[in-house]
Amino acid sequence: MYNILITDDSSTMRALIKKTIRLSGFQVKNFYEASNGKEGLEILSKNWIDLVLIDINMPEMNGIEFLKNIKSNELHKNIPVVMITTEGSDLKVEEAFSYGAGGYIKKPFTPEAIKKTLTDIIGEPETVDRDDGEFDF
Repeated sequence: MYNILITDDSSTMRALIKKTIRLSGFQVKNFYEASNGKEGLEILSKNWIDLVLIDINMPEMNGIEFLKNIKSNELHKNIPVVMITTEGSDLKVEEAFSYGAGGYIKKPFTPEAIKKTLTDIIGEPETVDRDDGEFDF
């Protein structure tokens, strides 16, 4: 189960992303929400986050600025970041990848598209069968 940070300036979009992830069947322990990159960085500093989903276009600190910041931070640089945006510009998408984005999902999206992208980037959570008395170390 994963902790996911959703950063989007639209509370409606954050709710839609959460609902879509739940519908996809992707295993989530906790959702964290931020309305811009600055809030996202604050949440990262106080919580264990396994994956970040972030919009490119936001006030105060946009997704690209957030991505630059997180990838230059030793503690957070390995956290996968997926851009979720209406931004259709190939230049913006290329810029996001050049700064370390792990994936890109274009709005509108389906539960299947979300699950495939998240699973491709972070994988399925491991399920442990503890009935046989053996441990897999």
